[in-house]
Amino acid sequence: MEASKTLKIALASLAVGLTVLALKGAAWWITGSIALFSDALESIVNVVTAITTLIAVRLAQRPADASLPYGYHKAEYFSAVIVGVMIIVAALLILREAAMGLMAPEMPENPGPGMAISVGATAINLVWARILIRHGRQVRSPAVEADGKHLMTDVVSTGGVLVGLALVYLTGWVVLDAVLAGLVALNILWSGWGVIRDSVGGLMDVAVPPETQKLIRETIATNADGAIEAHDIRTRQAGALIFIDFHLVVPGAMSVDAAHTICDAIEAKLRDAVDKAQITIHVEPENKAKHAGIVVL
Repeated sequence: MEASKTLKIALASLAVGLTVLALKGAAWWITGSIALFSDALESIVNVVTAITTLIAVRLAQRPADASLPYGYHKAEYFSAVIVGVMIIVAALLILREAAMGLMAPEMPENPGPGMAISVGATAINLVWARILIRHGRQVRSPAVEADGKHLMTDVVSTGGVLVGLALVYLTGWVVLDAVLAGLVALNILWSGWGVIRDSVGGLMDVAVPPETQKLIRETIATNADGAIEAHDIRTRQAGALIFIDFHLVVPGAMSVDAAHTICDAIEAKLRDAVDKAQITIHVEPENKAKHAGIVVL
């Protein structure tokens, strides 16, 4: 159910991106503003981002197979890295336009209609960005959340552009148009860096947050009756999945069946406590105890 909803949201994101691109393109065409041109150029990146996110979401939903036994969930992290790179490329293109505008500044035309269209496009982006970020966090989809964060950056930069353009018309300082485009580019650069930084953490098998680690340890400690200790607890996150593995030390005389029953109890409670957990437990005899980690007895 969640996978189907995520796919629908990714498709809708592409439709929203194309609509906003058309509106911002019209705003630039009407005014000739370099700042609004930079805003429209960022919307092209939004469309590319939506396409990349859609491909990544579809790929991440494929079941594990012989070639990728842990699944395709990390495809979303690769998507987020591509999004970050595209954001940075857009920022560099905008900086180029801003530099040209500083050398030959021109007063934008038809401010009213152009700015009104841009306000409408920004309102659409604001609503959709909130939807993407909320859903991305709910289903732990880094690609969808990265798409939403980029759109929110677009909303902020467009708001700055509109305020600045109003100042251009009120003060007659034509050079402000190009300066605003440069500020938009710097804001986009920062956004792109943030997206890449977060995605690389996922690709490097970063551990789950401290609060989740604490929950995992508490769950093991309270449901390992009959065992001696649990040590070498490791976690990593890949898209929506959380991988948990650890060593469970049991008495040497305990039967395989009894040890398996303890493992089943721990796994069931961990799955209740941690959504979409993939658990691996290595059972060891008591002579392997390290007297560290979680001491049960």
